[in-house]
Amino acid sequence: MKEVRILDKDFELFIDADTIQKSIKRLAIDVNKDLEGKDPIFIAILNGSFMFAADLMKHVTIPCEITFVRIASYKGMNSTNEVREVLGLKESIKDRTIVIVEDIVDTGNTIEALIKQFEMQGPKEIKIATLLFKPKALVRDIKPDYVAIEIPNDFIVGFGLDYDGFGRNLQDIYKIKL
Repeated sequence: MKEVRILDKDFELFIDADTIQKSIKRLAIDVNKDLEGKDPIFIAILNGSFMFAADLMKHVTIPCEITFVRIASYKGMNSTNEVREVLGLKESIKDRTIVIVEDIVDTGNTIEALIKQFEMQGPKEIKIATLLFKPKALVRDIKPDYVAIEIPNDFIVGFGLDYDGFGRNLQDIYKIKL
């Protein structure tokens, strides 16, 4: 589809599914190389990263674990600048290499809050893997270790990202039409 309508907004195709998959495979190659022998635990952030995490793990070949936490920081099209932990981490991350798996890093507020929470549990190191990175939206001193695709500061939906809960199921990524 070249265009989709979600609730009251129109979106146009921005990144097709093939480009997304190629970018995830490339990112996985870097993860496999960098984290070989470290037995990392991947911590995927729900709801947005579920599709990215699933596809990434198909290409991670090193011994590892995966778990999930649920965080909320958006309402509609805007960040609330407030991170609420909805479903917490059950596994011990003490002395472990952890990889935070996020759908998008834009302001950096969510990642910064997660890093602070995780640092209190004593991990050996914290890495960040993100499907999408918006450097122009960044307001925190955060630099993801693994970025599949760098994008401009547009509002997007699809491949796990939503607008008021809708659009996560789209295999492509769409940007809002202005």
